Amino acid sequence: MPGRHAKVIVDPAVPGDAAALLRDNRKVLVRIHAGWAPAYKRPRPLAGTVARLAATATAVAAIVYGLALFVAERYTPFVVIMTGAALLIVSVLLRPRPDAEVERRRALEQDVHDAARRHEGHYVLRDELDEPARSLMFRAQVAIEQVMDSRVNAEGLLDDVRNAVMLPAQEWEIGRLLAKLSQLRAEHQEVVSEGVTPEVAAVAEPLAHALDGSQQAVLARVEALERYAGHVADAERAYRARHQIERLSAKLPRYEELLAETGADGSAVPELGRLADDADRLEQALRDSVSSAHEAFRHLKG
Repeated sequence: MPGRHAKVIVDPAVPGDAAALLRDNRKVLVRIHAGWAPAYKRPRPLAGTVARLAATATAVAAIVYGLALFVAERYTPFVVIMTGAALLIVSVLLRPRPDAEVERRRALEQDVHDAARRHEGHYVLRDELDEPARSLMFRAQVAIEQVMDSRVNAEGLLDDVRNAVMLPAQEWEIGRLLAKLSQLRAEHQEVVSEGVTPEVAAVAEPLAHALDGSQQAVLARVEALERYAGHVADAERAYRARHQIERLSAKLPRYEELLAETGADGSAVPELGRLADDADRLEQALRDSVSSAHEAFRHLKG
């Protein structure tokens, strides 16, 4: 899943190429949000090539005409024409060409600017979030990463298809709400920091409670994600332990053979006989934890 821990949270509805462009160019987006816009036009390499070809053709025609003047023994116009042709050729050869890296950077910035305008309102910069919102966003992204990177998800023990759709949607919704909350919280603080009369305070206080209520609602979303991730972590531990027990169980005959050959007391490794029982218990633990994860996922959707 792209964008985990990303500093640019993008609406899953944005096409993949544009979403990747936005995620990979946070610094350009920060400049755009600060009011920057590219002042240059996109390069037109075809126009430059045509101009160089036209200048070269003119120079060649001048040389041919100059040679004709020379043959006709008209030396003064010959010198003038040839000098002009030489200067034209030199101007073509020495004409400065934009540095390729500069052109590449400018083209990228223009692409990012165009994508930012086209998908305005469908991405959030983590830089836009205030500290409480940024902390919640990070917690949500950590929980999502824990689920998506788990082996139980990769093995299809969870609903990996729904995870791939649902979790990016949750990340975007949380980011979108936190961006609005941060903006309103900053505007509210700006007003009340100027000092307010009792009449204004009577209006400002319920608005502050509304902001707090919204914060708690988003927190509830994040905690639901974390609970889901916790159940997935339980399943992950059971899954890993089950496979370790299976690997050890497969080697049990070799251990028994070694004990017999060395004449060692079989009771020296008393845990060997319990491997099969442990495997059964871990299998049940895995089923239980996966079932709990599915239940948490259903609550997450609600």
